[in-house]
Amino acid sequence: MNKPSVILDEERFDTFKNGEVLPGKKKGRLPAMGWNSWNAFGSGNTEALTKAMADKIAELGLDKLGYKYIVLDDGCYKPERVNGLLSNEETKFPSGFKSLADYIHGKGLKFGMYNDIGTNLCAGAAVGTCGHEKIDAKTYFDWDIDFIKVDNCYYLWDNATFSDAENAGYTYAPHIKGIKIKGRDFETKLKASEGALRGKGIHIEKSESGDEYAANIGTFDGTGPEHSPVGDLSGELLFNVIVPESGEYELVADYATGREVGCGRWLQVAVGLKTPKVFYDDFLDETPGKEDFRDSKPIIIKLKEGSNTVRLMNHRRQENTLNSYGELHRGFMEADPDRDIVLSICEWGKTGPHNWGYKVGDSWRILNDITFQVGADGNPGHGAWTSDYTTSVCAQYNKAVIMDEFAGLNKGWNDPDMLMIGMDGLDMTMCKTHMTMWAMMNSPLMLGLDLRRVSKGDEIYNIIANKEIIALNQDPLGIQAKRVYTTYEESDFWNNECEELCRPDKAYIRDNDRVDVLAKPLADGKMALSFINLSDKKREKPISVDKYRIMSYLGDKVVNLDCIKNEKAIEVKNLWTGEVKRLEGEEFSVSGIDAHDNITYLVTAID
Repeated sequence: MNKPSVILDEERFDTFKNGEVLPGKKKGRLPAMGWNSWNAFGSGNTEALTKAMADKIAELGLDKLGYKYIVLDDGCYKPERVNGLLSNEETKFPSGFKSLADYIHGKGLKFGMYNDIGTNLCAGAAVGTCGHEKIDAKTYFDWDIDFIKVDNCYYLWDNATFSDAENAGYTYAPHIKGIKIKGRDFETKLKASEGALRGKGIHIEKSESGDEYAANIGTFDGTGPEHSPVGDLSGELLFNVIVPESGEYELVADYATGREVGCGRWLQVAVGLKTPKVFYDDFLDETPGKEDFRDSKPIIIKLKEGSNTVRLMNHRRQENTLNSYGELHRGFMEADPDRDIVLSICEWGKTGPHNWGYKVGDSWRILNDITFQVGADGNPGHGAWTSDYTTSVCAQYNKAVIMDEFAGLNKGWNDPDMLMIGMDGLDMTMCKTHMTMWAMMNSPLMLGLDLRRVSKGDEIYNIIANKEIIALNQDPLGIQAKRVYTTYEESDFWNNECEELCRPDKAYIRDNDRVDVLAKPLADGKMALSFINLSDKKREKPISVDKYRIMSYLGDKVVNLDCIKNEKAIEVKNLWTGEVKRLEGEEFSVSGIDAHDNITYLVTAID
């Protein structure tokens, strides 16, 4: 098995919450807006189609509304490198990418491209950036790009799409039955069951012989919708070790390896929680099977007199991925640190990029694709409102809506994938609510339809060109909306089975038979309030939230918190109908929300 790169200190798991970005990473960008070729054309995009989309952006005036980036997705390169370099597929892009960039820039727009941190792109071309980061960064700057979307297929060290399942050997630690610590005149032996299980996933199992061991030491795969993004995404085995004096000690692990989810070969050993030191970060020798335990070679660690926390773990799934995106970022910094380029991380939420993506990227995909039925040859492709997997508006929304604390101007943005407005399978009510959701959640607004199907003033145009909805997404305060109420709180599950994560802004809810209420503070002291009906049924019963509940969740995120709290009269404007009305009292209340519809207000306190 090939070994991944040595992890830099700033890319270690224990730095994920320190707020520090990689050198040169820019802050303060609002969510990107533009058009991406994938949902409209798949791998069939061409130079002519791209120019037609740029022309249409200008014709419709969408550029004046913020839609600036024209992004080529997969299918634009030759299938292999030429003399080690990326090159254009000459039939589809005969003029080359620099010429296309010039055309797009000539219209006042910005040009974006696509690649992958693995060896190949998702459609198969063997032109991934892995091992070519510096030369590719220079090439992209020579082509004058402004934006790059970087995917995660064919990644060498994870269970990425189309890769070998044995790569779990990298992403999980071995099963651990226990450890021995030995020093001068000191020796202790601790069973796994005597340790502490920290985080998510890790648990104690019993072998056929009755021995207990810790399993699932690693980070789970977040590509699908099964897991909540809130809380720990990985697990560690911790031992409290008390030694008589400070110095070097030998640690021997009683372990067994595997190459499957829950049992791998890569072990990390660290000491300490606040300022940890990693003493081992590598494969252990392979064992015949995942219950064939043996002693490891001695690992030298340093302990201080008294109590020490010894950690056995594997955070390589996250660290490796951050390191790979970091390598491309460092390539760009070396090529020209003053160039302004947006990095869109597209690793499908596999490694919980909302935890580390802010260090290197401007946005990060939170799940696998929103649709696998993309357009081609006049077919608009197909989108869905709901699904059991990631391929729907609601599946993406359900995760992104509780990820608000991970986003911001000094971080970046949760990306629930491209807009499916204009695709078959979504009616105009669904499209309107889809647009509202993405705007309220500060998600990138990347159109994914053939814009030649749009005319100024038609239904699609009126959705994607709603200035006041776009303004919520591009508000300079840069705060993702928080879910402050959901009618799911009325359910027996919420009342009887829900524990600490049963708050509307934390609970991961996949049952779409509900209405959510989202509140978003704005830079001018106003607030957006959106009532979103995910259900297939009209909601007749009134839904009410009072301003004290809203403020209790938004807290000091609101610019004029005291004004909103104390004001008796409030004006609300419906951002889809234009209706304005004055409210007296403490509550916001709506009723009669149609299936899949939303009522979104701009809220202003009246002096």
